[in-house]
Amino acid sequence: MSNDEIILTPEGLAKLEFELEDLKTVKRKELASRIKTAISYGDLKENSEYHSAKNDQSFMETRIMTIEKMLKKVRVAKNSDASRVHVGSVVILNDVEFAEKIEYQIVGPSEADVLENRISYESPLGTSLMGKSVGDIITVNAPMGVIKYELLEIRAM
Repeated sequence: MSNDEIILTPEGLAKLEFELEDLKTVKRKELASRIKTAISYGDLKENSEYHSAKNDQSFMETRIMTIEKMLKKVRVAKNSDASRVHVGSVVILNDVEFAEKIEYQIVGPSEADVLENRISYESPLGTSLMGKSVGDIITVNAPMGVIKYELLEIRAM
């Protein structure tokens, strides 16, 4: 993995491509309409609608450029191997201390969402899981102390 490379799951790539298409087609047209309407109100110096729309346009264009740069560096994780943890793997862990089962999908940093149990391979837990097999004990140094997990299951996605 090179430092410039961005690893995404197939779903993450599709989501990013959809966002880019939406920004370039739908959102650009909506903002152009907002700007046109705001201009019709007159005096641009004190026209808050105009300044708000121009500010939103700036953020949108920056996001478009960011996504386009990301897409040039993307490598899609193709994971059909369920014997070891890779980007795209779904893992079921057992918290050794609390005997609690937790399921996570290992994803690229731009796809991570803790609320959806999608953790980055660059996170402390993600880093500790990469390359591990069922039955391995994973030790993670977390802010609240050391946490130990047993890797119960790996599913390829």
